[in-house]
Amino acid sequence: MAYWLFKSEVSTWSWDQQVAKGDEGEEWDGVRNYQARNFMRQMKIGDLGFFYHSQKEKEIVGIVEVIAESHPDSTTDDDRWDCVDVKAVRPLKNPVTLAMCKDDPRLADMVLVNNSRLSVQPVTEDEWNIVLSLAGEGN
Repeated sequence: MAYWLFKSEVSTWSWDQQVAKGDEGEEWDGVRNYQARNFMRQMKIGDLGFFYHSQKEKEIVGIVEVIAESHPDSTTDDDRWDCVDVKAVRPLKNPVTLAMCKDDPRLADMVLVNNSRLSVQPVTEDEWNIVLSLAGEGN
């Protein structure tokens, strides 16, 4: 299993909207960055990801699961763009802010800390466990 982080502006797609989709999940569509698209092409069913509210909130609020591997993005006719489908698994006990991640030296190499603009990004297993710990969930 691999771990990821998915970023969304609350005004575009919020954690509450993701939760409301239930087990049906939703396409993680609209990504127009080649690196982020390539990360989605690597994802497998069952991979887990953090759901991150970008813009003013800047915090990890929940966990999603990949439920459909890379396929054409339904929001465009341009065949360069793919997406995966994700469903909400559960909220984090406590949100983990970008500031908390930046302040923790164990997360110094985390993509979120070094490239906070990338909308889909990998998370190492160690980083995953550290973020869960920061959320008050232990390992």
